[in-house]
Amino acid sequence: MEQIDTAVIGAGVVGLATAWSLAQRGRSVCVLEREPRPGMGTSTHNSQVIHGGMYYPAGSLKARHCVNGARMLYEFCATYNVPHARCGKLIVAHDDSEVEALEAIRVRGEGNGVEGLRMVDASFIRTREPHVAAKTALFSPNTGILEAEALVRTLARLCTERDVALLPGSPLIGADSGRDGVELRTRAESILARTVVNAAGLYADEVSAMLGGQTFRIYPCRGEYVELVPSKRGLVNGLVYPLPHTHGLGVHLTKTIAGNVTLGPTVCYQNRKDDYEDNRFPVEAFLEPAQALLPELRLEDLRLGGSGIRAKLHPADQSFSDFLITRDGKNPRLVQAAGIESPGLTSCLSIGEHVAGLVDEILA
Repeated sequence: MEQIDTAVIGAGVVGLATAWSLAQRGRSVCVLEREPRPGMGTSTHNSQVIHGGMYYPAGSLKARHCVNGARMLYEFCATYNVPHARCGKLIVAHDDSEVEALEAIRVRGEGNGVEGLRMVDASFIRTREPHVAAKTALFSPNTGILEAEALVRTLARLCTERDVALLPGSPLIGADSGRDGVELRTRAESILARTVVNAAGLYADEVSAMLGGQTFRIYPCRGEYVELVPSKRGLVNGLVYPLPHTHGLGVHLTKTIAGNVTLGPTVCYQNRKDDYEDNRFPVEAFLEPAQALLPELRLEDLRLGGSGIRAKLHPADQSFSDFLITRDGKNPRLVQAAGIESPGLTSCLSIGEHVAGLVDEILA
């Protein structure tokens, strides 16, 4: 049986970042991934935004890792040639009643350590986004975009170069804890790991139960997108957001690295963790939120886009849950990295270092 220091369950950006951080510390690491290749889940089904960190409660893991992670991610992308752009973002207000909410976001962001936030007027908005309708906006100059697929490929390559064993198509099917570690079983082999990291995304609750870890529930929440037709992509230059709502940051406009413009995501709690397409919203459902930001848009300017599924730790009747990043209370060899929804992409490198530190405590 193969014996290693740490097995990471899940090869999304958090699992890969954790494996890379551990390998740089000299640990022997393998990564088990249920899908045929890394990053096929939430890591690449999102808006591909490098967030600033102004939305999250003071002292939360989301605030800490978003702010620190954004700094690390810009440096990483520049070092390893991951396509990205620090394009800036506008969170817009349409009337006086929304200005107070924008001010609250600014104050929270500054408290979290977000730099450069400032309120801007209609003239500033027109200069950056001439087709956007708004009276006032909060401008975040350090918010940006990246190519998520390229980030996944780069992290996977760096892991391989550090002798991390990446095992795609290898879902965990069983586990037993013993004196020397945790025996993990896949369909092909058994691996004895001194420690295990649960970075299984949408399946983290099932993996935790399999490992004899603490009990929690992942609530799959689908977000859908439409895109602007190619002839209308010039209407948007960067990132334009409305005020956030209960379960997300609102249906927003994103000009991606590839140059297309997406509008979304929606919020829909569902039972299945692999259902990206059934009963999708029609394109018509996006017209009103689209016109709230770009009044000149017409239905024929929109076409169906992709979708993603968030791994939320709270049900639909609650508005917030923090990341779950901790040594497990039931299995002393297990570290949890669960509930990593937005801003998980931004936070991945910071979370990876945090989790690797927790593993070090166990292995010390």
